[in-house]
Amino acid sequence: MVHQISVVSDIFLYYLNLFYLTGSRARFEDSPPRIVEDPSDLIVSKGEPATLNCKAEGRPNPTVEWFKDGERVETDRDDPRSHRMLLPSGSLFFLRIVHGRRSKPDEGVYTCVARNYLGEAVSRNASLEVAILRDDFRQAPSDVVVATGEPAVLECVPPRGHPEPAVSWKRNNARVSNKDDRISMRGGKLMISHTRKSDAGMYVCVGTNMVGERDSDPAELVVYERPVLIRRPVNQVVMEEETVGFLCEVHGDPAPTVRWNREGGELPRGRFEIRSDNSLHLTRVRGEDEGTYTCMSENSVGKTEASATLQVHVPPQITIKPQDQISAQGCSVTFRCGTRGNPSPAIFWKKEGSQMLLFPGQPLSQSGRYSVSMSGELSITDVHLEDSGYYVCQAISVAGSVLTKALLEVEGDRVPPIIRQGPANQTLALGSVAQLQCHVIGGPSLRIMWEKDGERIVGDDPRMTLMENGTLQITNVEDEDSGMYTCVVSSATGESSWSGTLTMREDGAPGSSVPRVSESIQLPGPPQKPVVTDVTRNTVTLTWQSNPHEGGAAVTSYIIEAFSQSVGSVWQTVADHVKQEKHMVIGLYPNTVYLFIVRAVNSYGLSDPSPISEPIRTQDGSPTEQGVDRRQVQRELGEVSLYLQKPVVLSPTSAQVSWTVARQSQYVQGYRLLYRSTGSAWLVQDVKVGPELTTVLTDLHTDTEYEVKVRPYFNELQGLDSPLVQLRTPEEVLSAPPQAVSVVQLSNSSSISVSWEPPPADVQSGTVLEYKVWCLRSDTELKTESHINRTVDGAVLSILLTGLLPDLQYSVMVAAVTILGVGEHSPPIDLVLSDSLSLSEQITGVVSQPAFIAGLGVASWLVLMGFSGWLYCRHRRRKELGHYTTSFAYTPAGMLSPSAYSRPGMLGSNMGNYPWLAESWPAHGLSHNGKDSVNCCSGKLDSTDRYYNGESPQSHLAT
Repeated sequence: MVHQISVVSDIFLYYLNLFYLTGSRARFEDSPPRIVEDPSDLIVSKGEPATLNCKAEGRPNPTVEWFKDGERVETDRDDPRSHRMLLPSGSLFFLRIVHGRRSKPDEGVYTCVARNYLGEAVSRNASLEVAILRDDFRQAPSDVVVATGEPAVLECVPPRGHPEPAVSWKRNNARVSNKDDRISMRGGKLMISHTRKSDAGMYVCVGTNMVGERDSDPAELVVYERPVLIRRPVNQVVMEEETVGFLCEVHGDPAPTVRWNREGGELPRGRFEIRSDNSLHLTRVRGEDEGTYTCMSENSVGKTEASATLQVHVPPQITIKPQDQISAQGCSVTFRCGTRGNPSPAIFWKKEGSQMLLFPGQPLSQSGRYSVSMSGELSITDVHLEDSGYYVCQAISVAGSVLTKALLEVEGDRVPPIIRQGPANQTLALGSVAQLQCHVIGGPSLRIMWEKDGERIVGDDPRMTLMENGTLQITNVEDEDSGMYTCVVSSATGESSWSGTLTMREDGAPGSSVPRVSESIQLPGPPQKPVVTDVTRNTVTLTWQSNPHEGGAAVTSYIIEAFSQSVGSVWQTVADHVKQEKHMVIGLYPNTVYLFIVRAVNSYGLSDPSPISEPIRTQDGSPTEQGVDRRQVQRELGEVSLYLQKPVVLSPTSAQVSWTVARQSQYVQGYRLLYRSTGSAWLVQDVKVGPELTTVLTDLHTDTEYEVKVRPYFNELQGLDSPLVQLRTPEEVLSAPPQAVSVVQLSNSSSISVSWEPPPADVQSGTVLEYKVWCLRSDTELKTESHINRTVDGAVLSILLTGLLPDLQYSVMVAAVTILGVGEHSPPIDLVLSDSLSLSEQITGVVSQPAFIAGLGVASWLVLMGFSGWLYCRHRRRKELGHYTTSFAYTPAGMLSPSAYSRPGMLGSNMGNYPWLAESWPAHGLSHNGKDSVNCCSGKLDSTDRYYNGESPQSHLAT
């Protein structure tokens, strides 16, 4: 404002001076300037043209000038090169706005001033500002990940600019419209209230002012989908050993991961499978697999889960089988019957042939003698004979039923009498009294008889008396009373006997007399009642406890007696000299009821018998258990399917074999594994039923092909074999060296011959490819070692080693080589080569030389050829004599070489090199007229056989 007043005062003084200088007056029609159009504020982009308008009126027409920030603006009227132009209307036109970082000549506050001689008018101020828009966003949008249905917010702060840039958004290069109620844009924020999958894309923040637009770096809005279950698992009820599947079809983005778990435990190991569609499948389900199974699906934006229960119906099974029992009348028996199943089966009993059913908690029936406990035990009190028979325990549920049975045998009072103490061996003096005791345990209907040497004593001898307690008394014993006396006790149930000898001495000195009352206490007390601990088809194991009263001497042994109605009607001694208080009685009959008593023995005699044991039945000899249908067992075993897995070789002599059961049976006691090497007999290994269907075969042969199969069995009954599988054990380095290694020194002292035999056949694993022979020498003086090593083919069993030195010690070893390497070498054979050999050793060495053998063969061939030639010449000569005669040429004496005078029959002097030929060659020849002549073929021609002329040798044809 101060600036404007200053400008006005300056204009006023200017025109006042002008008035006085001219001395003239203003005309009446002239008027001072008046601004009719003020300039407006202007924002212009750099380099762009701009115009500041200003229009003034006055008479005369006023002149217009522009001022920027109080300073006069230079225009093209002042400088034609100026980029500012003063238009005739008074407006200020900028060809281009000049604006830089340091120089900003066009930016400022502009004022328009109009003048004439009457005055001036000043416009209002107008600012000219240069618009800017920077490139860098103060905050660029960031990637955002949301789930469908969630709100999404993308934030953006545009670049600095003037005027302040407006913000808009583009998605995938298309402007985002806010017509969608879900989308709002406020203060640089893009907000989507309920995100959809279609909202995903690349978003760009756009800053806009008059300068232009600026695009931010793109930011991605990722819209994921939480896992959504399309098909949920449902509750399942299945039977044991079946396969069950739980569905879990789920959608989501990104693809969710699916996990299954079981509430309170792990998934059945080895029996579950999660398939590609995320469904869970359980195979061969068991009762313990029951529970809640949960499908858990999760991705980066959420998770969901669904559960289902599995109920496994397990057919009833007998866990405790009732045992056959034998009871005396009036006793009580209890049959146990344990079951399991799911749901828990109901148990009831019945007797075969009876329609009466017995349930747990049922009111007592049949005179109160039958009852079934809540745990399923059948109790029968006061057993009668008519209670004998099979009792069936049956368990039933919605999953099925099962039954088992046991036999009750009620024994009457049919035990043969027991002799508590029988006659003892006695040696008495003549004329004394003999008492042979026979104290019996039994009812009043017993009958006691005595026998002497196997013949019944009729009682006609007045010296013999049978006392009421069964004792036989003989008075005034004589020699003829000596012998074997036997007490025979019989009843309706059987008989028992006990023998003792009576011997006389003439000198009257007693040897051992009848036990008196004072001597009876020397006998041991009877053992306690024997208890049966183990029963098989042919054996029973008894245990008992000794009596604290041992008598006059320590107990040395025990005697065991047995009785069986089906075997005989007498007590029989089945074991004596038993040293321990536990003994296995052998040689019993299968499926037979036995009773046992035990007696103790010391140096004074036998004790009274122990109480009779409880009746016990040996196991049945049939292949099935008691009460089990043999045909049913065989039928079920035939339906069991076994499959062998590929055997796992553990070592060259062992392998692990496993198998699976496609269908099981309650009667399978175990599995019988059969294996054999190809072409040999089957070997058997039994495996009892257990949690693991696997076993290890040992003691296999190396490098051998085996056939393996498995079958189920129940006692002697067997099921079908599994398909055969092949098993091959690998080779093993030979564990035994070559056999019969021998070393022989040859005629020359530098060679030895080494021979051997292959390793034993039972340890050979693989083919012997070659043999290695070591000949080791140690020179202790020079501290050096010299080795001669050779390798020969596996078919060669000897080798000649040469180049050895005499008087040095060598060690020779041989080893076989297979594909796996060098096996065990033979024990070292030490030898020292001798530099001089005996004549026999030399002859042996020469004869064993291959050169000698070859030379001998050549010599024999030469002799044979010479002999053949001689025969041929002889045959030819005889043939020629029959037709013509040939005269031999005469050789004068002077023409003979010195060798011609050698020994007759020699083939020249060089024959000395072959003495054996010189001695055996024909030595006779012919001499004519003092001259020697040699026949080329034979020396047997006489002089009369030759035809020649002594003076002039000629050949004449025989006429």
